Amino acid sequence: MAQQHGIIVLIDVDNALRSRSLDGNAYWFDNMRFLGSTGEGTRNLVTIVPGAYFLDGSQATEQVLNWLPAALGAIPPTVPRNYLAEQARQSDREALAGLADLGGDAGSGDLERLREQVGRRARRPRGRGSRSVTTGKVLDVTGQVAGADAAAYNYPTPVITDITGPAVSEKIMYPAQYASPDMVYDGWYWAATVDTSRPGVYPYTMHVQLHELVERDAELVWESVDLTCESALKVTNDPKRNAFTGAGVGPLPVPAVPPGP
Repeated sequence: MAQQHGIIVLIDVDNALRSRSLDGNAYWFDNMRFLGSTGEGTRNLVTIVPGAYFLDGSQATEQVLNWLPAALGAIPPTVPRNYLAEQARQSDREALAGLADLGGDAGSGDLERLREQVGRRARRPRGRGSRSVTTGKVLDVTGQVAGADAAAYNYPTPVITDITGPAVSEKIMYPAQYASPDMVYDGWYWAATVDTSRPGVYPYTMHVQLHELVERDAELVWESVDLTCESALKVTNDPKRNAFTGAGVGPLPVPAVPPGP
């Protein structure tokens, strides 16, 4: 059975959009530091891939890599998927309750504020080239419905669109996008199988799509921004060692039992 590697790509979306670069704004982690992965938590992660092959050099088993992107400071992916919709409904309920409390004594300023909270804005025809309107209210970094002057928005999860580079062109790994029941990432994720019989260091490039909230034609829309970042795989042929004894794979030593009285 193939071994599994999990690789987290944590992206500072706000700074990446400002600089239009993932250089210094992407932080990589994997679960193989104990076997020799280096650069954990930096942009220079080198993921270790322990080689596995038979005496004749043929591949014994492949390695499986799973990439999971995340946005720095975003609402955790473990929060229920309907969280945004529930927050929007709660905002509407609070606004409608405020209207009922004001009754006929409401001033024009109060009514305008509550109408904005409900989110009913006049929509003008969009010109050619406009992107799609946001499907719901926008949340700020605290998970609350954000106003037009919010200091920081809760950005959508970064989307991996492709994986290229020497590790792919030299047929060291075979990446692809897969569908699964995993609702944390909308049922889609990127994975790859790795040829573990060819030791060496192989860089690869990850293509990532971010989304920037902009106002266009009096509407808030998410516009895509495509960027790239780099990482690498290091396939090794080091022999497996027993973590208890430091020796090769084999039976654990059993201490001698002293004779009884």
